[in-house]
Amino acid sequence: MAAQIQYDAVEVGTELPGASFPVTRATLVRYAGASGDFNPIHWNEKFATEVGLPDVIAHGMFTMAEAVRVVTDWVGDPGAVVEYGVRFTKPVVVPNDERGALIEVTAKVAAKLDDNRVRVDLTAMSAGQKVLGMSRAVVVLA
Repeated sequence: MAAQIQYDAVEVGTELPGASFPVTRATLVRYAGASGDFNPIHWNEKFATEVGLPDVIAHGMFTMAEAVRVVTDWVGDPGAVVEYGVRFTKPVVVPNDERGALIEVTAKVAAKLDDNRVRVDLTAMSAGQKVLGMSRAVVVLA
């Protein structure tokens, strides 16, 4: 599959459709099984608070993956993402209730580069706090 977005049709400042991603403790257990990351800070409230965290927190790589979905959904091809990086600024705290937490992601085209590439800057928030900093993806468009 190739990118569905045309390079010539995109301008700097173009906003991508945002998205919200719910996260529950069950989500974290499933992700732990898939990733092999069974660190107890991601599932054991007692352990998490004993090491100074406010509660169980989502895996950083899970948070990154949820955020970049805004870009892959927009471009139509996950393989079009050729670079992606973030800084972890705050954890996504996941309370032990049916609502859990919510990761809210917005993104916009920040630069048009050579070779049909664009840089997309993302903002990921949870509980009113920015959870990823310097979140940027480079995408090859059609």
